[in-house]
Parts: sequence; structure tokens; C-alpha cells
Amino acid sequence: MLKTSFVIVMLFSLVILIPSCETRESSDDILCEYKIDSLENIIEKDNIEFDREISYDNNGSIKIVSRDQAVAYLYDTGDLDIENAVIIYKAKLKAENLEGTAYLQMWCVFEGKGEYFSRGLDFTVSGTKDWIEVQTPFMLKKGENPVNIKLQIVVAGSGTVWIDDIKIVKSR
Repeated sequence: MLKTSFVIVMLFSLVILIPSCETRESSDDILCEYKIDSLENIIEKDNIEFDREISYDNNGSIKIVSRDQAVAYLYDTGDLDIENAVIIYKAKLKAENLEGTAYLQMWCVFEGKGEYFSRGLDFTVSGTKDWIEVQTPFMLKKGENPVNIKLQIVVAGSGTVWIDDIKIVKSR
């Protein structure tokens, strides 16, 4: 009787969980995620501010007001212990009166080999736009494991940009 009840509970749990698996991000594994609810863990706090009112996920966002050009150095991931994969830096951006463009920039740091970057020039925001997802990929070959990944946003022009829902994913 106890075994039968256990099996029924397990089957019922699986039926409930299966639909939630289908709503996960399409074929990407999240390696790290940054929920912005303060500026506490931001690397460089110059030229940025925390905005409680404007947010993609209602927890707050990072606001950058640029007069000409600004680069905001947001996070260091540390060693994610990943190689032979495509990693993608994704975030949501919003712009207001941006004369120019804003895009993501990711620096992969390799011990003894230096730093190499990826810029999301194919995924930019300009003008006045509501939240859109932008990204920039970096291909890691076998044996290439960055000891750190630096996450930045570049605002090339004048205007206001918000960033929220930041994550690094491994593409399959």
C-alpha cells in the first residue's frame, strides 16, 4: 500500500513538472545569472546608478546616462570551468533618446594567454526602445577555459540605457 501511494505521488509530480521543463530557455544551460536589486556587486560604479522604478523583472535595473561614450564594467564571473562550447552573454536593454548605440561586451581572460573580447554589434539598441534581449557569443575550443569573464555594457553615444536580467549561458 505504501509503495503504491509513493508511485502515485511520483507519477503525479512528474506530470506537473513536465510542462515546466518545456518553458525553460531553448536548448541553453544557464551558467550564471545576475539579478539586479542593488549596485552591491558591481565592479565599477562610476557613471551608473541603481533604478528601482524601471526594471525588466521588477527588482530594479542598472541605469547608465552617457553624454558621449560610456563603458560600464559590471561583473566578473570567475572561473566557470567550461571549455569546448559557445558561451553567450545575454541581457535585456532599454534605451531612451540614445543617439548612437549600446551593446554588450565580454572579455574572456585566459591564464598566461591574455584577454580576448566579444562585442554584440549584431544586437544593439538605439533611439528609444522598450526592453529587448541582446547578446554576444564567445566560442571556446577544447582546452580553452577562461579563468574569468568580465561583463560590460558599452554606450557609444549620448542618451540613457538600462540593463537588467544579465546571464551567461552555454549554447548546445
